[in-house]
Parts: sequence; structure tokens; C-alpha cells
Amino acid sequence: MSDNSPTSPSHAADPSARPAGGTGTGTLPTGPAGERPGGYPTAPLGSGLPAGGHGGGPGDPWSRRDGAPPGPPPTTPGYAPPPPGPPRRRRPVALVAGALAAVLLAGGIGGAVGYEAASSNAGGTSVLSSTSSSGGAPAPAAPAGSVEQVAATVLPSVVQLEGASGEGSGVIISADGLILTNAHVLEAGQPAQQQSPLGGLEQAPEGAAPSQAQGLTAVFQNGNRAPVQVVGTDPSADLAVVRAQGVSRLRPATLGDSSQLQVGQDVVAVGSPLGLSGTVTTGIVSALQRPVATGGAQSGQATVLDAIQTDAAINPGNSGGALVDMQGRVVGITSAIASLGGQSSGGQQSPSGSIGLGFAIPIDQAARIGNELVTQGFATRAVLGVGVTEGPEGAVLGQVAPGGPAATAGLVQGDVVTRVDDRVIPDADSLVAAIRSQQPGAQVTLTVTSAGGQPREVPVTLGSERAS
Repeated sequence: MSDNSPTSPSHAADPSARPAGGTGTGTLPTGPAGERPGGYPTAPLGSGLPAGGHGGGPGDPWSRRDGAPPGPPPTTPGYAPPPPGPPRRRRPVALVAGALAAVLLAGGIGGAVGYEAASSNAGGTSVLSSTSSSGGAPAPAAPAGSVEQVAATVLPSVVQLEGASGEGSGVIISADGLILTNAHVLEAGQPAQQQSPLGGLEQAPEGAAPSQAQGLTAVFQNGNRAPVQVVGTDPSADLAVVRAQGVSRLRPATLGDSSQLQVGQDVVAVGSPLGLSGTVTTGIVSALQRPVATGGAQSGQATVLDAIQTDAAINPGNSGGALVDMQGRVVGITSAIASLGGQSSGGQQSPSGSIGLGFAIPIDQAARIGNELVTQGFATRAVLGVGVTEGPEGAVLGQVAPGGPAATAGLVQGDVVTRVDDRVIPDADSLVAAIRSQQPGAQVTLTVTSAGGQPREVPVTLGSERAS
């Protein structure tokens, strides 16, 4: 990796002011403005010091304290100037030592040592020069499309959701506290004693009010906290909407268009991995329409996501956070990671950190479901009306529901689906993900092969059912 850290202020051109053995400047690592490594304060660049040395005026150690310029020696009769003393000796050893340290350890503590040695030069001429003509001017705004600009735009719209059993993330979708997140993030609000012996969490008692079953707190970017209540959940899509209580004037995120994503484009993930709120990571869109099967303890069923794959670092706690494009628009809700796993001391399988395989729910699907959860308290999903199993070259249709969309289109048990529109279907999960990514009532064209026949295209109007 190249070292892009800023350097300390440069020396003036006066060679007599340079200590022997090096420049004494070193290289400072990137850090907050006005700080050196370890938090030592430094004079900001552009502090107004002229390149040729100190200017006169109050506070200048080289001018008279009354502000008048120094005059000629007195001419009173009998006055004789004092005899010249021995020449004032400089202390080159300390300067050389500081400069040597800066040369040997440039970029680390040596950078600070070199700066100290140069700025404490015993002569009357400063060796520091200003790199800016406007002292104390604020740093220039981050350029549009930069990671800095995206982070500044998105961070106020992403919250941490924490509970007794863990934490996750959420995306603000209204100024009065609506937050879009993953359904499995709500499990963090369950008391730890409700965890089942088989792992995960037990189902909430029948009839329990979901708004009172989740002990979650929203932690905002400015440090404010608010309890949340559940508005609605769709475990089959791993999505939920909660509302932070007693808040207003929040900054809702800007939603993008996930259908316009391209493989290879830059994206930024924002969330709270491992409880580290306000974390920003970068990467690219690695793949689109990636079927990802995950499990949810609340739903008791597998969830198949039609996911955006990214190599932006995503870790436990990122779930429910934002995947955004370089205009700061949310294009996905980060939901899952692939993990190599490992054995813990108790013999249990423990997840590893990010290995560059993260997955997000496309915002087009998440926004539709989130809107239904807010307006009607439940979500709907598209259905084909069949069971599916694995086949050697596609998804094999199992039981076909009488009167369902597949039966109406003339499909029968044993048919093999190899495409949905122009999307290749290599297995059963791919067909489930492709159908669930559609809106209820949408018309799709399936490429189907029957036993002993040739592939044919079958138009199907998808049905609708309430998600559970």
C-alpha cells in the first residue's frame, strides 16, 4: 500500500536553519485535524505565519511588548554599550538527534519528534512555512462522489439497534422515527434466557403483542437514544419496520434504484458491526441476483434472499444497515455474510468475520415490503403455487397447487424450470429467489422443459399471499 498520509509543515528555504543530518520533518499519519499521533495538539496548517519568519505584534517574542519598533541604542553622554559577550552557542546535538529520529522513524513518532525539533529552533528565524494563505480556514468540502461525502450524507440516517441479546442496525425512513431493518435483528431484543437449547430463540407466545415483545433501543449518530416498537415484520423476506419513540426531525435516508445497479460499481456499507456504531466500509457490487438461503429463529423457516453480493466488509451487527451508491442513495439493506466458521473452545461452531462475501436485500424489494408493513401491518409476496426440488439442470416442480398460477398456466409436476424471463435458474433456491423478487400479480415468462420434450416458454401471472 502507498503511504498517503499528510506530511508535517515544510521548512523555509534558509539552509542555515536546517539541522544537520536530515530535514527534521518526518511524515505524520492521517488523523483528526490539529492532532499529532497520540493526540498531541499542533498548530494548524495555514495559521498565518509568513514564510520568512514571525511577524511583529503583540505576543511576538521578537518584538517589544509595547508594540513600538525597537529603536537605536541610547546616545546619553557617558553611555557605553556593554562589551560583546561570548558568542551564543546553539545546541545542534538535540536538533540532530531529533532530525535523525525523524529520518529513522518517519511516519510514526519520529514525525512528531522531527516537528518538535524544528519548531523549537533557537535562532530568530522560523523554519516553518505556511502552506495556506488563509489562517484558520475550514477544510475544503469533500468532493462529490467521494467516500467522505457519502459518509457525511448517510451516517445521520443509520442507527444502531441494541438489546439484551445483541445488536444490529437500521435505516431511518421517516422524520418521525420509522426505521427499516432486518427481521432477525429483532431477536436481539429478546432476553437471553429465552434462547432455546438448540440455538436461536424460542417463538414468542401465541397472541403476544409484537410491539411489546422486543426490548430494543435505537442509538442515533449524535448519541441520543430512544426505545422502539415494532410496526410490522416479514420474516420470509427478513425485513421489519420499527418506530423510535418520542423523536422528531430525523434525517430520512434517500432511497435509490437497485434495478440500475451494475456489477463492479462502487458501494459503501454503513452500520454497527460488533457494536461499533457509525462504521463505514467500502467495496463493489460483486454480483447481482444471488440466491442466498438463511435461517431465522423467529420464523422457523428458511429465508431465500434475491441478494446483492458485495465485498464491502460486513460483520455481525451490520444487519439492517445501509448499502449505498456513491451518490449516498440506499440501494440495499445489508443482511447476511458467508462465513468459513470455526470451532470454539466448547466445540460449538462459531462464525468468523468478513471474508469479502456479504449480501444485501435490494432496496426495490425492501421498500415495497416496508411500505406495506407501515400502511397495513403485514406484507404480501408473489407466489407460483408449486413446491420445488433440485434437478440436474434447473428447478424441478413438485406438487402443483390446484387453481394456482402454475396450474392455470398448464405446468405440471415434474416440469423443469430453467429460466425466469432472461434469468438463468440452475437450482431450486434460484427459482424461489426469482419469484419472491417479483411483485404480486406480475407476469413472468418461464422457460420450461417437460419429460422428453423441448424447452418452451410459458407466460405465468403470479399470485399473491400474505407473508408470514
